[in-house]
Amino acid sequence: MFVQSRRSFVAVTVSILLAFSGVALAHRADAAQDFSLRTIDGRTITSDDVRGQVVVLVFGASWMPLSRKQSEGLRKLANQYAKQGVVVYFVATDSDSPKSKNYATDGQLLSFSKRNELNLTVLRDADGQVSKQFGVDQIPAFVILDKQGNISGTPIGGIDSDGDVIGQLAPSLDKVL
Repeated sequence: MFVQSRRSFVAVTVSILLAFSGVALAHRADAAQDFSLRTIDGRTITSDDVRGQVVVLVFGASWMPLSRKQSEGLRKLANQYAKQGVVVYFVATDSDSPKSKNYATDGQLLSFSKRNELNLTVLRDADGQVSKQFGVDQIPAFVILDKQGNISGTPIGGIDSDGDVIGQLAPSLDKVL
């Protein structure tokens, strides 16, 4: 009887711990999905603004050149998936502090966007907080958010050198559409 009571106690204890861990993990995931980023023209885009849409966040920097094929791939991605309600943003990780070696003004980011013919709204993650929230540990990287604002999978690192961004992201996007 003692063994059976001990097993019941252990089972109940483990269940309670798992329940509390689940609550903590769920809360942490919800917190990681809330974000607010400034556009280079001074507007703000928040997680609440994009809920109900599938969102692709392309994390990069103006000091990291895009090849013509990569730029074309990003344009094709935005154009093709817009028909399915997907919104694609370029999130610049350039610093907004003139003292930083990775500093870029909003004007420089606009020039970068025009030079690469990006048809994407450019957002700033100047302090890197949103990148960290979404687990981005390299740039370029893609983060896909489903219609509820949840992160779908893990960040996808790199941009295909041949510019086949659609082929690179289609399997992940198709899961959330």
